[in-house]
Amino acid sequence: MQTINQSFDQTNPPSQELIDACVHCGFCLSTCPSYRVIGKEMDSPRGRIYTMNAINQGEASFDAITSQHFDSCLGCLACVSTCPSGVRYDQLIAATRPQVERNQPRSLSERFLRTLIFNLFPYPNRLRLLLPFFWLYQNVGLQSLIQKIGILKTLSPNLAAMDSLLPAVDLNHLNDSYPAIIAAQGEKRYRVGMVLGCVQRLFFSSVNEATIRVLTANGCEVVIPPSQGCCAALPAHQGQEKQAQTMARQMIDSFAQTGVDYIIINAAGCGHTLKEYEHILESDPVYKEKGREFSAQVRDIQEFLCAVGLTTELSPITDHQLTIVYQDACHLLHGQKISLQPRQLLEKIPGIVLKEPLDAALCCGSAGVYNMLQPETAQELGQQKVDNLLKTGAQLIASSNPGCSLQIVKSMRSKGQQIPLKHPIELLDYAIRGVKID
Repeated sequence: MQTINQSFDQTNPPSQELIDACVHCGFCLSTCPSYRVIGKEMDSPRGRIYTMNAINQGEASFDAITSQHFDSCLGCLACVSTCPSGVRYDQLIAATRPQVERNQPRSLSERFLRTLIFNLFPYPNRLRLLLPFFWLYQNVGLQSLIQKIGILKTLSPNLAAMDSLLPAVDLNHLNDSYPAIIAAQGEKRYRVGMVLGCVQRLFFSSVNEATIRVLTANGCEVVIPPSQGCCAALPAHQGQEKQAQTMARQMIDSFAQTGVDYIIINAAGCGHTLKEYEHILESDPVYKEKGREFSAQVRDIQEFLCAVGLTTELSPITDHQLTIVYQDACHLLHGQKISLQPRQLLEKIPGIVLKEPLDAALCCGSAGVYNMLQPETAQELGQQKVDNLLKTGAQLIASSNPGCSLQIVKSMRSKGQQIPLKHPIELLDYAIRGVKID
């Protein structure tokens, strides 16, 4: 790979003021997932801040070698929660990733993979066209054969990782659509908008359906603009600046005339990005303020329900005591500071016992598309996460993010384990409807 000796360009480089806030105490090291797996200082938040500073000062080159250390960051934001000095590492890495994308060349295979990811996953209509082929691939046994032979691992570990994350495709959801407005049950308390997501709407449609039922059962009129697209999380987390800005503008425009009180999201990574629109659109004089106003309305579904309260009675979802372990999604825990609310909702369901895993704040390795771009590090983190979840003895795992759910299921499968995994809102929906699960 070609090496280019240069500094950051002048378009929003990492802020020297934010860099100088770091006192190099090292508290971030033990909480950083990439450092814990790779074990190198340069692959820790402190090491990356050192590198940013050295590039700014002309003491290091911004090249392919230094860029690898920025690529190794999962963007989980655990260091932001841990830092006693309040260093905004999230803003530093958010400024650095577009610099890498603009200024550093990538190999042909890396360019192909990134082109595939960013031209497919953020576009649900494109992804929907491939669902019949994915279904056929799984149901004629081709996927099992390819995984058994291991040909993808030989050709491309990245494509093998992508293949291993593919959930079971259900063609019943191929043409799922929702009314633009769904009435509240009983007295209307709120008018809320709902973001459907990309992967969520195609592979986790049951979560969206449960979200709608829970909202309407608790007095919410639900508005679902058909023009909404991707929230911009995937491109934003990987430095695809222009693509992220375009998607953010489309999302804002989709909800602009809906008159909703709040905008509800049920996926942790999407929710964090939706709350960052002012920053994503910082260079746009028109949409920066629109982004701020939009983000002020955004609420995670669990955050919203805990704030407004439930108006429905909850029934047991099993005939026996059910032990559940809740998995903290990084962009919910560290990005949105939401931790208690999902647990509080789960504990309202009769007959549920909630367990806490060791290292609950450690990333599972999903991190958007990190598990496809950096599969070896992601695999190690996934194994650690699943080990800690299994040690609780829980009968079911609750997870609030589709990427985390896919990563955890994959990691359990590699260990020969199979424990049910549900979104907390699905469990709440069962309790509201009086549905029992096995």
